[in-house]
Amino acid sequence: MSQYENLSKSELEAMYDELKTEYNSYKAKNLCLDMSRGKPNPMQLSLSDDMLKVVISKEDYIGEKGVDYRNYGVLDGIDASKKLFAAILEVEPSEVIVGNNSSLNMMYDTVMRCLLFGAGEGKTPWLKQGKIKFLCPTPGYDRHFAICEHFGIEMIIIPMDENGPDMDLVKEYAENDESVKGIWCVPKYSNPTGITYSDEVVKAFADLNPKADDFRIFWDNAYVVHHLYEDGDELLNLKDLLKEKNKEDMIFIFGSTSKITHSGSGIAAFASSKSNIDFMKKLLSIQTIGSDKLNQLRHTKFLTCYEEILDHMKKHADIIRPRFEKVLEILDNELLPLGISEYTRPKGGYFISFDTIEGCAKRTVSLCKECGVTLTGAGATFPYGKDPFDKNIRIAPTYPPVEELEEAMKIFVIAVKMATIEKLLND
Repeated sequence: MSQYENLSKSELEAMYDELKTEYNSYKAKNLCLDMSRGKPNPMQLSLSDDMLKVVISKEDYIGEKGVDYRNYGVLDGIDASKKLFAAILEVEPSEVIVGNNSSLNMMYDTVMRCLLFGAGEGKTPWLKQGKIKFLCPTPGYDRHFAICEHFGIEMIIIPMDENGPDMDLVKEYAENDESVKGIWCVPKYSNPTGITYSDEVVKAFADLNPKADDFRIFWDNAYVVHHLYEDGDELLNLKDLLKEKNKEDMIFIFGSTSKITHSGSGIAAFASSKSNIDFMKKLLSIQTIGSDKLNQLRHTKFLTCYEEILDHMKKHADIIRPRFEKVLEILDNELLPLGISEYTRPKGGYFISFDTIEGCAKRTVSLCKECGVTLTGAGATFPYGKDPFDKNIRIAPTYPPVEELEEAMKIFVIAVKMATIEKLLND
């Protein structure tokens, strides 16, 4: 029970009036503070500015089998970029396709190819199989859900806890319903909870025996090297576990440098089994003659090996860690003693997942917006943008300067308190 629930109606109303006065003082400032997306801030982006100064000599242009990187060709990416992503995603270079800047684009294209051409060689296109469904661990990544909604794929909510998705429920759906064709996963520093799937959860994925032989795990490992602390989380290698069981076709892995180098001009990768790679390359060959090889070359000359990436990411962590700690400090001081919210304490990634009491998330976000603080819309972390309990809010601390973040969070806690009291008074 929260402290507020022990107060009388008159005490709640008096407290609300005090909060409203403080709220209006902030509102009068006409602030414009944006915490709506998990964007790297300018200091982070500047860490990679030297990449733009990388000297590419005439000798560097000539790559594998004498291919000139300035010309057409090399459909799946240059060798050096495949090796770099292989190290990041813990796969073999031959199991990687490197593309342009957006892993989201690669995920969208992969779903579309499965719909039109099947999830692998000889598989029936999903569009020819009637209604299809995806499992959606929630709270989750809104853009994953948007892809499904765009293509008319039915989404099934799978609750998340501190270990990952409810694997009993995943098993029940995947192993008994042939129309269930996939599941979205952000397995490390998940968006938005920041949790990393436990060993037990990853092993449960490897033990799945889906009823549909074209069921695919969309393993969006976007934050695999995005630690905030030295003692970052560890994630079991699901692909290796699946390979041991002769089920490695089941996984599609995605990653990018979007939050490693420059967000809008990085490189992205798709990884899977050799047979899936061959199938996707065949389809890709109709779509393009090759991605931007010179950008791949710039990246691999700037970050030549996995160890350099880890060192580079420590610099990112030094910039954004104080932002996360400031958010948690304010939440701990202002809300934790009241018992009116719950929130995560991630060791990496880009988000903090915050839960109000039931029925208060939309009102909290609305109050913040009226006061000049833009948050991700309440409900965005659920399929169809509908949080059945109206309680989850994604906090994105990375972009604003610490001073602005502190002011935004002070407004946020006032809004949470006001929304909570309004709910209690109305109930």
